[in-house]
This record gives sequence, C-alpha cells and structure tokens, in this order.
Amino acid sequence: MTSAGFDAKFLGTAAGIPVLTDSGAADAVELDGSTTIDYTHFSLAMSKSRKFASWVAWNIDGGEMKALSRNNIPFVKDPRIPAAFQTGDELYRDNRLDRGHLARRADLCWGPKAEAQKANRDSFFFTNITPQMDDFNQSTKEGLWGRLEDAVLADVDVDNLKVSVYGGPVFNADDRVFRGVAIPREFYKAIAFVVDGELRCSAFLLTQNIVLAEALDLDEFRVFQVSLTELEKRVSLTFPAELHAADTASVQLLDETERKPLDSLADIRW
Repeated sequence: MTSAGFDAKFLGTAAGIPVLTDSGAADAVELDGSTTIDYTHFSLAMSKSRKFASWVAWNIDGGEMKALSRNNIPFVKDPRIPAAFQTGDELYRDNRLDRGHLARRADLCWGPKAEAQKANRDSFFFTNITPQMDDFNQSTKEGLWGRLEDAVLADVDVDNLKVSVYGGPVFNADDRVFRGVAIPREFYKAIAFVVDGELRCSAFLLTQNIVLAEALDLDEFRVFQVSLTELEKRVSLTFPAELHAADTASVQLLDETERKPLDSLADIRW
C-alpha cells in the first residue's frame, strides 16, 4: 500500500510535519526507516508504548470534497505495522468507548473519486483511531470539537478553501487504564490556513474527564484555545517554526489559571 501522505506544501507555503522529541522518536514505530507513516491525504507517527498515534497531520481541500458513505468499511489494523503496536477491537467491545477518528473521515474524502474513496478507507485503520466517549463530537459544547475544521472554512476567507490540520492525543503518565490500555483524556488540534497570502494557525486542547469503572461515565468535556508553545509542553513533539510564527493565540491565552473554555465557535480567535 503506497500513499502520498500529508503534503507540507498543500497551502502554497511551507507548513511541515511535527518533529518528534528524542524520547518521542525512541518510542515511535518505524516503517521503511521513517517514523512518519503515510496514508491517502494524511500521515502519522505511532507510539509503541501507548499503541496510538502521537500525531496525525492531514490536508483538507474544501472545494473538492466528496460525500462518501462509511457503510461496510471495517476498522482494521495496518498490516504494514506490527499488530503489537496497535490498539484494536479488543478495547472497544461491549462498552461506551467509541472508535474515534483522529483525522476526521469527512475531512479526507476529497479529490478524484477513486482517491477520495481510498482516503475514506484509509481513515479506518486503527492507527488513526483513539478511544473517545460515545457522542464525543456531539457532546463537546454542542459539537464544537468536531466542527472546528468546518468552522474555519465557514467563518474565515481561507485562500483556495485549503486547510491543514495537526492533531492527536496527549499522553499523560496518570491516564486511567482500562482493559490494559491507558486511555488518553486530552486531545489537541492545530488548524493551519492561509488568508490573503498570510499563514495562520489556531490551536486547541480538549479535555475529557473519564471515570473508568464497570460503567464508563463521562464527567465533562472542555475545549480551550491554546498556543502551540503550550501544546508542546504536553506532547513529545515540536511544531514547525512556520506554524509558531503564524500562531493566532495571544499571550493572554497562555495563563492556564485565567483561561476559560470555549462556549461556542464564536469564541475562537482565527
């Protein structure tokens, strides 16, 4: 299976992939000598110890989107990667955990029909999946988390309707363990786009408080707008310098004690 993967020049200006820290790289799965694993319209890096992607980067062409069905596409482990480094259906059976896409399925379905169909199928590899509470996207402040990409295309005059997104789970040492798997309770997303030839990047952090017992209970979801610098304190990677220079988060957003969760898409600083 050969795939083009994430296009760093997709926006018409340089916006590369994240770079793993030394510890992140040491923990990363390698495929053909690289820690970057390519799929159709997205790329990712896998953590051996956590068995989830540490980052996923994907391109969205809002002008070339195709409405494709998800019916009859199975969730499967990527045969190119040792199964021992992937979390599969053994985690998700008979509980409230959903198999949640990191790179949104709908985001990837663009381009010529055959290419869009391949991207649709590629999105279902377990390498692109993390456990999320059922109704995850719907429950986060009326779907705020799941609608971030749609919002930037709707609310901002984005050049050529093209967006690049970076996202993944935050691996915390005290994440609760369920069925032998540490369940991430935080996720991040950084959305890069160009307005009038100027690169911009807006970053977000989602926290989901999960009580893992016989029943999986959801306490609350909260979504914050944050800076890339703050995200880097939480993950084993650094974002490209071009994205840091384009960060729309103000200095005031850095203070965690003062920061308030987003109540609606209207609260976002694009």
